[in-house]
Amino acid sequence: MKRQATAVLAALALIVPVVVQAQVAGSTLLGVSYGELRNVTLGWSAKRQILGHPVYNNVDERIGAVEDIIVTTDKSVSYAIINAGGFLAVAKHTVAIPVSQFQLNGEKLVLPGATKDALKATPTFEYAN
Repeated sequence: MKRQATAVLAALALIVPVVVQAQVAGSTLLGVSYGELRNVTLGWSAKRQILGHPVYNNVDERIGAVEDIIVTTDKSVSYAIINAGGFLAVAKHTVAIPVSQFQLNGEKLVLPGATKDALKATPTFEYAN
Protein backbone atom coordinates (compact mmCIF):
# COMPACT_ATOMS: atom_id res chain seq x y z
CA MET A 1 0.00 0.00 0.00
CA LYS A 2 2.84 2.35 0.90
CA ARG A 3 4.55 1.63 -2.38
CA GLN A 4 1.39 2.39 -4.37
CA ALA A 5 0.88 5.73 -2.54
CA THR A 6 4.48 6.71 -3.24
CA ALA A 7 4.03 5.89 -6.93
CA VAL A 8 0.85 8.00 -7.12
CA LEU A 9 2.56 10.96 -5.39
CA ALA A 10 5.56 10.68 -7.70
CA ALA A 11 3.28 10.63 -10.75
CA LEU A 12 1.41 13.71 -9.49
CA ALA A 13 4.67 15.54 -8.86
CA LEU A 14 5.64 14.98 -12.48
CA ILE A 15 2.24 15.91 -13.93
CA VAL A 16 1.25 18.98 -11.85
CA PRO A 17 4.05 21.35 -13.00
CA VAL A 18 3.23 20.60 -16.63
CA VAL A 19 -0.44 21.39 -16.09
CA VAL A 20 0.26 24.61 -14.19
CA GLN A 21 2.66 25.91 -16.85
CA ALA A 22 0.53 24.99 -19.84
CA GLN A 23 -0.75 27.98 -21.79
CA VAL A 24 -4.38 28.05 -22.81
CA ALA A 25 -5.05 28.43 -26.52
CA GLY A 26 -6.06 31.99 -27.37
CA SER A 27 -4.70 33.50 -24.15
CA THR A 28 -2.20 36.34 -24.12
CA LEU A 29 1.22 36.43 -22.53
CA LEU A 30 1.26 38.49 -19.35
CA GLY A 31 4.19 40.85 -18.98
CA VAL A 32 6.98 41.03 -21.49
CA SER A 33 9.21 38.42 -23.02
CA TYR A 34 12.89 38.25 -22.11
CA GLY A 35 13.78 39.85 -25.45
CA GLU A 36 11.47 42.81 -24.84
CA LEU A 37 12.74 43.39 -21.29
CA ARG A 38 15.79 45.33 -22.52
CA ASN A 39 13.52 47.85 -24.28
CA VAL A 40 11.57 48.37 -21.06
CA THR A 41 14.72 49.19 -19.12
CA LEU A 42 15.72 51.82 -21.70
CA GLY A 43 12.58 53.88 -21.01
CA TRP A 44 11.84 56.41 -18.30
CA SER A 45 10.52 55.55 -14.87
CA ALA A 46 7.76 57.94 -13.85
CA LYS A 47 8.49 57.38 -10.17
CA ARG A 48 12.27 57.75 -10.37
CA GLN A 49 12.82 60.31 -13.13
CA ILE A 50 9.65 62.38 -13.51
CA LEU A 51 7.31 62.56 -10.49
CA GLY A 52 8.43 65.08 -7.91
CA HIS A 53 11.22 66.42 -10.07
CA PRO A 54 11.56 70.14 -10.78
CA VAL A 55 10.55 71.86 -14.00
CA TYR A 56 12.68 74.72 -15.28
CA ASN A 57 12.19 77.41 -17.90
CA ASN A 58 14.70 78.15 -20.65
CA VAL A 59 16.61 80.62 -18.43
CA ASP A 60 17.16 77.88 -15.81
CA GLU A 61 14.64 79.18 -13.25
CA ARG A 62 12.73 76.54 -11.29
CA ILE A 63 9.06 77.14 -12.05
CA GLY A 64 7.39 74.11 -10.49
CA ALA A 65 7.52 70.36 -10.01
CA VAL A 66 5.87 67.40 -11.72
CA GLU A 67 3.09 66.14 -9.48
CA ASP A 68 1.39 63.65 -11.80
CA ILE A 69 1.18 62.45 -15.39
CA ILE A 70 -2.01 61.73 -17.29
CA VAL A 71 -2.20 58.62 -19.47
CA THR A 72 -4.97 58.59 -22.08
CA THR A 73 -7.19 55.65 -22.91
CA ASP A 74 -4.99 54.90 -25.95
CA LYS A 75 -2.02 54.43 -23.54
CA SER A 76 -0.12 57.60 -24.40
CA VAL A 77 1.11 60.21 -21.94
CA SER A 78 -0.79 63.39 -22.70
CA TYR A 79 -0.36 65.89 -19.86
CA ALA A 80 1.98 66.59 -16.98
CA ILE A 81 0.38 68.02 -13.87
CA ILE A 82 2.70 70.70 -12.55
CA ASN A 83 2.59 72.17 -9.06
CA ALA A 84 3.42 75.83 -9.53
CA GLY A 85 2.44 76.75 -5.97
CA GLY A 86 4.43 78.18 -3.15
CA PHE A 87 7.00 76.77 -0.77
CA LEU A 88 6.18 73.29 0.63
CA ALA A 89 2.86 73.20 -1.24
CA VAL A 90 1.57 76.30 0.54
CA ALA A 91 -0.85 78.05 -1.83
CA LYS A 92 -0.77 74.99 -4.07
CA HIS A 93 -1.65 75.67 -7.71
CA THR A 94 -1.60 72.71 -10.10
CA VAL A 95 -1.85 73.11 -13.85
CA ALA A 96 -2.05 70.67 -16.77
CA ILE A 97 0.61 71.15 -19.43
CA PRO A 98 0.69 69.09 -22.67
CA VAL A 99 3.81 66.93 -22.70
CA SER A 100 4.54 68.13 -26.25
CA GLN A 101 5.47 71.54 -24.81
CA PHE A 102 8.31 70.13 -22.68
CA GLN A 103 11.92 69.76 -23.74
CA LEU A 104 14.61 67.62 -22.19
CA ASN A 105 17.85 69.51 -21.60
CA GLY A 106 20.31 66.93 -20.30
CA GLU A 107 18.52 65.56 -17.23
CA LYS A 108 16.37 68.69 -16.75
CA LEU A 109 12.73 68.96 -17.76
CA VAL A 110 12.32 72.37 -19.43
CA LEU A 111 9.17 74.32 -20.29
CA PRO A 112 10.46 77.02 -22.66
CA GLY A 113 9.08 80.53 -22.24
CA ALA A 114 7.22 79.72 -19.02
CA THR A 115 7.41 81.67 -15.79
CA LYS A 116 6.07 80.89 -12.34
CA ASP A 117 3.65 83.83 -12.65
CA ALA A 118 2.41 82.62 -16.05
CA LEU A 119 1.72 79.15 -14.62
CA LYS A 120 -0.11 80.65 -11.64
CA ALA A 121 -2.28 82.65 -14.06
CA THR A 122 -3.48 79.49 -15.85
CA PRO A 123 -6.63 77.66 -14.70
CA THR A 124 -6.17 75.22 -11.82
CA PHE A 125 -6.28 71.54 -12.75
CA GLU A 126 -8.88 69.48 -10.92
CA TYR A 127 -9.29 65.73 -11.20
CA ALA A 128 -12.64 64.43 -12.46
CA ASN A 129 -14.68 62.59 -9.85
